[in-house]
Amino acid sequence: MTETNAYAQAGVDIEAADKAIELMKVWVEKAKRPEMIGGLGGFAGLFDASALTRYKRPLLATSTDGVGTKVAIAQKMDVHDTIGHDLVGMVVDDLVVCGAEPLFMTDYIATGRVVPERIAAIVKGIAEGCALAGCALVGGETAEHPGLLHPDEYDVAGATTGVVEADDLLGPARVRAGDVVLAMASSGLHSNGYSLVRHVFLRGTEAGGPGWALDRDVPELGRTLGEELLEPTRIYAKSCLDLARSVEVHAMSHVTGGGLAANLERVMPVELAADLDRATWTPAPIFDLVRQVGSVPQADLEATLNCGVGMVALLPAAEVEKATALLAGYGIDAWVAGEVVPATGRGGAVTLHGQHPGW
Repeated sequence: MTETNAYAQAGVDIEAADKAIELMKVWVEKAKRPEMIGGLGGFAGLFDASALTRYKRPLLATSTDGVGTKVAIAQKMDVHDTIGHDLVGMVVDDLVVCGAEPLFMTDYIATGRVVPERIAAIVKGIAEGCALAGCALVGGETAEHPGLLHPDEYDVAGATTGVVEADDLLGPARVRAGDVVLAMASSGLHSNGYSLVRHVFLRGTEAGGPGWALDRDVPELGRTLGEELLEPTRIYAKSCLDLARSVEVHAMSHVTGGGLAANLERVMPVELAADLDRATWTPAPIFDLVRQVGSVPQADLEATLNCGVGMVALLPAAEVEKATALLAGYGIDAWVAGEVVPATGRGGAVTLHGQHPGW
């Protein structure tokens, strides 16, 4: 028995992994920057750091994340070319909130069995997302884990590194009373709260759920449930970097796990608070559908899902018109959802009042 055959009998297919690399090369070529050195196959991805000499005091920013149980929807639907896009959105937009430009990214895919076409489809989504974010895909790892994951199961994770000039760093120190809270629309659920969403819609009738199928046409959504649940995460990187360069932005918050209030609190100074009015926007139908089908209390919904807001910027009121026009040029709806006020109770608190139209 050769070493290769022995490894294959143990469940690891080296030839399949090699084929996956060949198939993904065409997509990785689309996610390059001039500073990227070399290509796939090296031990390390290389990036020419001499490009940072134009900065007076460059701060490197890094972020690592995954897409949670949204991968379960992709696997059930056998659609794998959008989950990588979600992954990019989750990592690069965590950098952007401090004003950092994403430079490069690496990915990690763990699977029970390497199916070359499936791995290439995942990487296609990652590469397309990187191109949208303006960062290079410099490397990654595909790990076959027989016995740990079922053959058609996989999980994805990624890490990205960016740079921001120290004097341009955004955050709580810049926030002032009187700043407005500029909300930017999400494209849907993005990549958080899928354990709740799956529990609400997919739980069988024997367990007290509706037992909906992913191919169920849902009139409120105008498409199937599965299509809605796989809607790619909006990537705000280029638009928000342009915003920070063109407008006086004090802080930004990426609305991910924990919802709007919890994530906005992460960039609030303790002497201030934020007051938000739900009446300023109507979340996409999927959010109300989760609420109604699952009888989910609104407080739980808002602590789990983005409820229609994927990114927030804190900026002076005088900048709102310019900011909304700039974001509209990127196809992003933005509106004033509230304001920053002096804290009278718990410092840094974010309060939501009122109700969404139609809720």
